[in-house]
Amino acid sequence: MTTSPASVRTRRHDDILLVTIDNPPVNALGVDVRRGLASAIEAAEADPAVKAIVLAGAGRNFLGGADIREFGKPPQAPALPDVCDRIEACAKPVVAAIHGAALGGGLEVALGAHYRVALGTARLGLPEVLLGLLPGAGGTQRTPRLIGAAAALDLMLGGRHVGAAEAAALGLVDRLAEGEDAAAAGLAYARELVDAGAAPRRTREAAALSDRAAAQAAIDAARAETGKKARGLFSPMKIVDAVQGALDSSFDDGLALERKLFLECLDSPQRAGLVHAFFSEREAAKAPETRSARPRPIAGVGIVGGGTMGAGIAVAVLDAGLPVVMIERDEEALARGRANVEKVYAGLVAKGRMQPQAMDAVMALWRGSTAYDALSGVDLVIEAVFEDMAVKQDVFKELDRVCKPGAVLATNTSYLDIDRIAAATGRPQDVIGLHFFSPANIMKLLEIVVPARVAADVVATAFELAKKLGKTAVRAGVCDGFIGNRVLAVYGAAAQAMMEDGASPYQIDKAVRGFGYPMGPFQVSDLAGGDIGWATRKRRAATRDPKARYVQIPDRLCERGWFGQKTGRGYYLYPDGARVGTPDPEVEAIIDAERLRAGVAPKHFTDDEIVRRYLAAMINEGANVVHQKIALRPLDVDVTFVHGYGFPRYRGGPMHYADTVGLPKILDDIREFAKEDPLFWQPSPLLVDLVARGANFASLNT
Repeated sequence: MTTSPASVRTRRHDDILLVTIDNPPVNALGVDVRRGLASAIEAAEADPAVKAIVLAGAGRNFLGGADIREFGKPPQAPALPDVCDRIEACAKPVVAAIHGAALGGGLEVALGAHYRVALGTARLGLPEVLLGLLPGAGGTQRTPRLIGAAAALDLMLGGRHVGAAEAAALGLVDRLAEGEDAAAAGLAYARELVDAGAAPRRTREAAALSDRAAAQAAIDAARAETGKKARGLFSPMKIVDAVQGALDSSFDDGLALERKLFLECLDSPQRAGLVHAFFSEREAAKAPETRSARPRPIAGVGIVGGGTMGAGIAVAVLDAGLPVVMIERDEEALARGRANVEKVYAGLVAKGRMQPQAMDAVMALWRGSTAYDALSGVDLVIEAVFEDMAVKQDVFKELDRVCKPGAVLATNTSYLDIDRIAAATGRPQDVIGLHFFSPANIMKLLEIVVPARVAADVVATAFELAKKLGKTAVRAGVCDGFIGNRVLAVYGAAAQAMMEDGASPYQIDKAVRGFGYPMGPFQVSDLAGGDIGWATRKRRAATRDPKARYVQIPDRLCERGWFGQKTGRGYYLYPDGARVGTPDPEVEAIIDAERLRAGVAPKHFTDDEIVRRYLAAMINEGANVVHQKIALRPLDVDVTFVHGYGFPRYRGGPMHYADTVGLPKILDDIREFAKEDPLFWQPSPLLVDLVARGANFASLNT
């Protein structure tokens, strides 16, 4: 056995050289791995006793892609494209034996090999688009030549992972192998090839693009669809351009185009935003309590409430394979709760995304009861009842009575004081907030709200649950609205002030969509239901500062029963159950009347002015949330808004975006806006301090 370097080992098995990549934890393609692979190929080609080469990964993966420790550092030779080219140019057959992840550059290495065998655990993909990049080591050129333009574009534009069976069906791998030993499967395949006298079979020479008309049609369709869906993203269209190059050019010219487009993506601010979002998601999951305490075991979950939110949470839990006990006040409500859960799975069955037998198996994990005593054996209970303090306190008194010692008691409140909810029990150390976002089985964000007396292992349990549910978790402190809804209330107020001051809700929504949001604030209000915000405003009325500006336009709409999509009209009209609204002249008339009542002389706003005010309010309150330790770091605010509120991921989040604009510019804007409304536009002490020190939000993330 030789070692050259430590992360790549070589060993002869008769006339076959096994090359093992061993770079824990994921076998990332760091410089030592790249050098080791190139060196192993060179040595094998120079050794007449070697007839074939097998590439395999140690540990859980084949190759997990780029080494994130090298992000932002000067490149070191050999570059991955050169390594892939060297593997492909080898005069002796090279077999990639794939298990676990073969992602990004890892799959590009496998595509550089001449033959590919995969175990059932294999996951293959080219997810570079998720980081604002495109496959830059031949992936845009080899993949369409191997599996065709349509399949290659689907893989690269979606950034998704495919399992071994789908990879084989697509033609990404040549054969599937049983067992758990990828190296053994690779050696067996290589032995067959050597015995058969098989020659290298280079992916660059694959002929899946030979039907030029079909390939061009796939490229044209992807270009049209990407233009509609990408919403300002830079790299997806570059991927389409690269595949067009694969069809129109020689392989070497296509590689040159790929490199040019890759470097353009690398220089894009969008890449920096997407990389920030990627790392922030990882960092947000590392709450202090997860380092100091072990999570409690979770084998069964109770859910109190079977409405839209409770049913969505139940689906998320069932999807994770955990049994659910649902509690409702009577049999009729319980039947509705079960029906709400079944409706989700029935929809999947109707779309062919789930087999009826699988639905039956999942629903077998669900049981319901009208008696709280049915929760006596569960490890965690999530309350999802009406957003009223007295109602929730009554629920927690019952949970305190029936739940076993050590059970975690969680509330899904969106705004309420969890310390007061915990105080209704004799075990406040077991009470935590789990703020899901609707629909709870789809939305990724989970705010884990940490009250004053909760035990560290309960917080660790919440983060472990988030992982099981596939959620992106953010730690939040207790205040009205926690991180997300607290900040939302402020920039929502800024949007309403602009509406009263002269901008129509339709212009505001358009400007916010132009920034990259999928929907504007008034569209979101109509989707969520205007009555939700109305109830919150009424709840806060007694504590609202009488000197603070209060825009009454939303109340006028609610007083008419115009709550949005569910009532057929809100800020927009939704005739015949339409999902997309149209502007409503009557709403504009109400706005005009309210301006007159409030003595507001309407003024003109440009779209840029709207976005500046909207984001300044968001950033300023985000800074307050960090300053007051409701969020641990600015990155926690970023993750919250990317995953829960539609902030464009490629901009990284509001705090990262503020750094790119420059905090002095944000502070100057706030001070300018304060000339009109000094009470609302009070600069955050944190923002003022950072500007004075010449620092930025990123400096607080470490």
